[in-house]
Amino acid sequence: MDNREMFESLGIAPSVYDFCEEQLRSLKDRFEEIDAIAEYNQLKVVKAMQDAQVSEAHLYGTTGYGYDDIGRDTLEKVYANYFGTEDALVRSQIVCGTHALATALFANTRPGDEILCPAGKPYDTLEEIIGIRPSVGSLAEYGVSYREVSLLPDSGFDYEGIRAAINEKTKLVEIQRSKGYATRDTFSPEKIGELIKFIKNIKPDVICMVDNCYGEFVRREEPTAYGADMVVGSLIKNPGGGLAPIGGYIAGTRECVERCAVRLTTPGLGKEVGPSLDTNKLFYQGFFMAPTITAAAEKGAIFAARVFEKLGFSCHPASDKERYDIIQAITLGSEEAVVAFAQGIQAAAPVDSFVTPYPDDMPGYDSKVIMAAGAFVQGSSIELSADGPIKAPYNIYFQGGLTWYHAKLGIMMAVQKMYQKGLVKI
Repeated sequence: MDNREMFESLGIAPSVYDFCEEQLRSLKDRFEEIDAIAEYNQLKVVKAMQDAQVSEAHLYGTTGYGYDDIGRDTLEKVYANYFGTEDALVRSQIVCGTHALATALFANTRPGDEILCPAGKPYDTLEEIIGIRPSVGSLAEYGVSYREVSLLPDSGFDYEGIRAAINEKTKLVEIQRSKGYATRDTFSPEKIGELIKFIKNIKPDVICMVDNCYGEFVRREEPTAYGADMVVGSLIKNPGGGLAPIGGYIAGTRECVERCAVRLTTPGLGKEVGPSLDTNKLFYQGFFMAPTITAAAEKGAIFAARVFEKLGFSCHPASDKERYDIIQAITLGSEEAVVAFAQGIQAAAPVDSFVTPYPDDMPGYDSKVIMAAGAFVQGSSIELSADGPIKAPYNIYFQGGLTWYHAKLGIMMAVQKMYQKGLVKI
């Protein structure tokens, strides 16, 4: 049985296979560029681990309070080394990216302070944390106000609007690197750096925090190389390499990270407590694997863009554009198409492939959402997954793939499901 026959055995029609293979042949140069960045970042990770003198003893965990957890403490040195920061907080007690972001926001603001979002409304799950949508325990309840400046039509920063928005109360600027449920451009670390420089020239003591989710390892440098005081992310996205079963990270200045540690645990204890249990080996190995895993996911995103562009759909970013995260937004134009795409991704999964996803209400979102992910780690979006809100313009957001070959199958299966329902012509 050859590769074509193997794809057919998994339900891919010959016409779908041939069409997708034709698009793939045009991506050789792009894939070589991705591999070059992955190699560079792999060397950065090795150097970060060697400089921290990681040993076998660091792979074991602790229980209870977690005092003197040398594996946890050394892992945080590895993250600080990689991101080029003074300190880092990398903990299994951070349950998701949203929790990491909330920890950083609550830790570094006080009543009377104001948070500024200079790239428009932040990701949906932050709305209740900030208090844009009323929620019990929000920052708004603690007297922290919020202001936002919309992007310009070309996804550029409205610098004059930002200048006007910064005032004596502005304590923290939250910059979301990835697009979230939007069709704007993802920001490059360099572009984020230009914004940070502009803001610091106006108010030098403001804290510039970057939501780095989905962006790690995609470029050679991270936002901390361009002046970010903190970068925040999830270990079940890029930096966990598909092995981390839970966790999040915050890397930045010593003062910012200390405040985050105190917020996560308790004043007087901070980073000294927090058992790693059995996660240390997975965290280390996942971080080591992350550049290669991220490259596989990025290849899948570019392949998805090329295929769906040829099918007549608008893709963000376009397949020939530079990428700054692993998310591929595809405007499908109807609920039926979004559902068919998601069901195709689910059908390609190694886990729960027999499950059929449908839209439903989800905590933290203001509309029904469909999510497809047959993952080894629940909710892991570095694994092959797709999701999207059921509202106009009916975008689907595709990401992940622990191997390029699995990402390729997922895209073909998404096309197959839409082809079967007459939503695309090949």
